[in-house]
Parts: sequence; structure tokens; C-alpha cells
Amino acid sequence: MNVNWEGILPIEGKVIVVEDDPILRTLMMDILFEIGAESLAFETADDALTYILQNPFQCPLVIVDQALPGQIQGMEFIEMIQSIRPWVGSILTSGYLIDPSDLPPNTIYLHKPWSLDDLVISVATVLQPGSPINKTH
Repeated sequence: MNVNWEGILPIEGKVIVVEDDPILRTLMMDILFEIGAESLAFETADDALTYILQNPFQCPLVIVDQALPGQIQGMEFIEMIQSIRPWVGSILTSGYLIDPSDLPPNTIYLHKPWSLDDLVISVATVLQPGSPINKTH
């Protein structure tokens, strides 16, 4: 995989990825790695929340699917994270249409199927607002 973007600033900390589809979860982690981000992946928001509460670490961003196994769904997870770490950015993914007015504050919605470029642009939009990135060829 070759992510051809310039202008992506260094990403401090670990990005949390919550996705129950193992192929998509791995793809997201690979894309994040390509743009210089460390990530931790979880199948359920329940497990991700437990990990975050038990382990102090810097987390600039969570990328979460809406429909997940377990007790906590994507939007609820984002709201919980924002209540304890309001500086954490968020991207919600879903194959279902979601009304933008239902999204938690400062959350980008990424409808599936999204492209590699869609994910990279969303990450940059959340983590470096006002610092544009450019696709190189």
C-alpha cells in the first residue's frame, strides 16, 4: 500500500480503531501506519473503553464503527470518550446512513464503503485543521 500524501503532520499518541470487521480493522491500521500513526484496534467499543480507562496514554483520535457487537455502539462510545477526554478527535464510520445532526460534536462521519483517500483526508481534517494536505502522484 502506498499512501501518497504530503503535508501530514506527525501524529502523537495512539489512534484507537474500533471495528468488528477484521479486514477493515486491519486495513485502517495499515493506512494509519502508512501516514505515521500508531494505532490500537478493538473489535468492540466495550473493550476499547475498558482499555482506555485502565491505561493512561495519549490518544489524539478514535475511529469507530457505529454498529458493533457488545453493549456500546459507536456514537455512544464517542460521547463517552468526549466526556472524559474532550480533546480527542473522532471519526464515525457506518454502512448505514446517519443523519449528521445526530453525530456527537466535532465528529466526522465516513460512510462505508470509504476509500483510502477518504480516511486519510478525514484523519488530517480532525488532527490538523487548517493545515492542508496534498495528494502526490
